[in-house]
Amino acid sequence: MILLDVSFGIFAFLPQGWLFMAFVILIECIIMTKILKQNWFDKRIYGIATLTNLISGAVGIITTMILNGGWFLVVWFPWVSSNEINISKGENLKGLIIFYFVAFILSVILESFTNWLFLRKKFETKQILTTTLIANIVSYTIGTIVLYSYSFR
Repeated sequence: MILLDVSFGIFAFLPQGWLFMAFVILIECIIMTKILKQNWFDKRIYGIATLTNLISGAVGIITTMILNGGWFLVVWFPWVSSNEINISKGENLKGLIIFYFVAFILSVILESFTNWLFLRKKFETKQILTTTLIANIVSYTIGTIVLYSYSFR
């Protein structure tokens, strides 16, 4: 599917990109609600998880543009395609893995902080941080499989 075999900077502005991002955010909403409230839907947690992801995305775009002199979505979001990187070369794959891990850690730190700001009155800090980490591990894993299965075929 050619429309999925592009960098995330392009993919993010296509309808498929918006659907993909909504899917990832929905995964995090479901997981956070299930862990924190022991049910599948809580309007407040869904709203906070969505807002937290939007904040993380905005920070990612701004950070990327500062680091790249105006180019967007190529630092914070290491979702690239086979058009941009040849993962058959060990050094490229290693670099992508390191880059992806750093982006994951930065996202978790930012989302943990914002989730803590919004949820600290109702939940313990440890519970918020653990839930945010679990939600991001699951959403990153599923998102990675979905996105990279098309990007590097």
